Order: sequence, then C-alpha cells, then structure tokens
Amino acid sequence: MIGRIAGLLLILWAGGFVLFMMSLGQPLPPGEKTDAIVVLTGGPGRVDRGIKLMRGGAARRMLVSGVGRDVRPHELAAQYKVETRLFHCCIDLGHQAIDTRSNAEETAEWVRRHKFRSVRLVTTDWHMPRARLELAHLLDDQVELRGDPVKSSPRLVTLLGEYHKYLVRALAMLLGAA
Repeated sequence: MIGRIAGLLLILWAGGFVLFMMSLGQPLPPGEKTDAIVVLTGGPGRVDRGIKLMRGGAARRMLVSGVGRDVRPHELAAQYKVETRLFHCCIDLGHQAIDTRSNAEETAEWVRRHKFRSVRLVTTDWHMPRARLELAHLLDDQVELRGDPVKSSPRLVTLLGEYHKYLVRALAMLLGAA
C-alpha cells in the first residue's frame, strides 16, 4: 500500500515537473504592447530586455523591481548606456523587494498606483512560472499579465529547486497561507 502511494506521488511529482517545464514559455513576439513593463532583477539580460522594449515603445512605463537601495537612476542609466531622460520620464526603480514574493508585492502596488490594465513581466525563463504565480495572486483580475521570459540555459539543479519553490508557494496559496 505504501509503495503504491509513493509510486503515485512520484508520478504526480514527475508529471508536475513536465508541466512546469512546459510553462517556462517563449518571449513575446516583437510589437506586442502593454501599458507597463516590470523587470525583476537577479539574472542576466533582464534589465537589458526591458530597456530595449522601452526604447521600442512596447509600453508607457517600466518598473525595475528589486534594485539595491543605494542604486540611483543615473547610475543604472550609465551602466546600461541609456539616456537619463528615459529614466526620468518612464523608468521607476523599486528598492523594496528582496525576493520573488516581495517583487510581486512591490509590483502590485506600483500597478495599482498607476492604474495599469496590462503588464509585461520580464524575468528569466526558469523563474517565470513562480514570478507569474506570485504576481497574478496579488493583481486585480482585470489586469492582463503577459510573461516575456529571457531565455537561459539553466542547470537541472536550478530547475528542480525552482520547481520545488513553485510547489511550496502554490500549495501555500491553495491553503490560504499566502
């Protein structure tokens, strides 16, 4: 009996991992527009992708969530070779977030404050399922959330770790402990 239950749990876990891998997604096609772009810091290519989208007119405003408290707009503008006027008019730096959950909290507040109805979420592909889960949980149902993952080549240990974090957060939300 215990062997069957363990076997069933293993099959469910493996099937869930396959679904998780399929949910990593593809980058949005060029020309897709949203009201806002949100970039979660922490991985290569994320901020670059957001800036490229802003320069291309993909959104009116962008939030870079999880920026170090001592980082200023002109420093980021210099690092990414962006004209400071783009930062002054259209790019906000979020200094409150320290992890994915607080990224979602910071972002949801920013989206409400600006009354955005569509948001493009930019993060690394392996991080997208959990980031989307966290943000969708906090956003109004009327806000369209579009994932735009930055492609990467994660190691299996990274994928498994992220899958387990996703499972824990999904279960916590399901049980109302979020």
